[in-house]
Amino acid sequence: SRIKRPCVVPPSLKQALEHRLAALMAGLSLASCTAEFVGTFLLVFTVGCNVLSQNSTWGGVSIAYVLMVAIYALGGVSGANFNPAVSVALGLAGKMEDGWKQVGIYSAVQITAGIVAALCYRATMQGGFTLAPQEDFSWWQAGLCEMLYTFMLCFVVLNVAASKKLGGKNQFYGLAIGLTVLAGAYGAGAVSGGCFNPAVAIGIDTSTILSGSGWCLAYVLAEMLGAGLAFLVFGVVRPEEQDRFKVSELQAKLTCEFVGTFMLVFTVGLNVLAGSPSAAFSIAATLTAMIYAIGDVSGGHFNPAVTLAILCSGRKKIELKEAGLYMAAQVSAGFVAGILYAITHIFFTFPLGPAGKAGWGAVAVGELLFTFVLCFVVLCIATTRKPVAPEFVGLIIGSCVTVGGVAVGKVSGGSLNPAVSFGIATARLLGGGVFYKAFFYVLFEALGGLMAAGLLRVTFPEEYGDEGIPFKV
Repeated sequence: SRIKRPCVVPPSLKQALEHRLAALMAGLSLASCTAEFVGTFLLVFTVGCNVLSQNSTWGGVSIAYVLMVAIYALGGVSGANFNPAVSVALGLAGKMEDGWKQVGIYSAVQITAGIVAALCYRATMQGGFTLAPQEDFSWWQAGLCEMLYTFMLCFVVLNVAASKKLGGKNQFYGLAIGLTVLAGAYGAGAVSGGCFNPAVAIGIDTSTILSGSGWCLAYVLAEMLGAGLAFLVFGVVRPEEQDRFKVSELQAKLTCEFVGTFMLVFTVGLNVLAGSPSAAFSIAATLTAMIYAIGDVSGGHFNPAVTLAILCSGRKKIELKEAGLYMAAQVSAGFVAGILYAITHIFFTFPLGPAGKAGWGAVAVGELLFTFVLCFVVLCIATTRKPVAPEFVGLIIGSCVTVGGVAVGKVSGGSLNPAVSFGIATARLLGGGVFYKAFFYVLFEALGGLMAAGLLRVTFPEEYGDEGIPFKV
């Protein structure tokens, strides 16, 4: 007689299945659709109340935080998309349990929730506002901003919530996704209004249908292009997620460094040119979100001074050749971002140099000291043998930008990053200014990175063993 043997799943196959299940969004059900409606409604209603209250300083924070808390509250029920562009990106990546049927139904629910929320905030606040490019900007500038920050939002979602490596295995996903809204709310918001979500765009446009509408179609197109771009770049930085083309580990790392640095420098430029009251928070949010999204791939440096500090700290954390390529990718991203934000503002730019009554001495101290803070914190919490609070790494590093930006923003501008300095100088050159001041900034920032590497040897001698500090305090 035949002996029935138990089916044994090979460990490799079992692990692959676990990764696949962890990365999938929840399937279709009454509960999941209700969660999508509630989350999207809260998001759009919060947007409307903040805009109509003219809350220019904290409005972006409020909108980002309602998205974050809704994600944590309802993510386990529906996947917490709350955005048709996010649903499309997840569908393209094959992350929806019920495929394109789920994408379509989720999108319909989200758009319906957006319309209902817009009608509710109009009734509550006794007024509305139109969807359109902001004053002095046209369709292509608004479309560019909507595309890029929708790309960032969808890209972060794909990485932190749906990738095989991170999906379902971290607790920072809601924070990272919410911060993408904060990243674009101020600088890009001053150009397009800052929707980054077809449900938001359609809801706003529908609520003012009697007084003029129609821009939502252009906004939705730009946002869907952003979703598609996020899917493509996701496959490049995480080649294990696709089998369409081969990408080497180094190519994936360099792409991460380029994308992260580009979004950082572009956000800096837009915030400064918009006169944002929350520039430091917005820029820090960009850095935090991108570190959480792709820091596990490249390390999330996005700053030549950080790469220099890691290289000079020894311990074989990065090879000289790779460090050089990292810096090249970061500086190139800074150049491209500087050019693009200059074009977005029709070559109206801002100078790099001492601000107000400050002189170059104050600039040197400010840039050196706060670049040191940034680099030293990176070395301490992200490169040591016993990392502290790994779930908070992105937030801690991003907070260094808030610290420096607020402290010396009115002294030196608070660049703290050679890629940012080169990007600003490039934009200024296109606007009729000079470039050479960037080299002074880069010198100060590089010295800050070297100081951080040197101090690590004193404060963490156990990292070096016999090669560490030859004396004990």
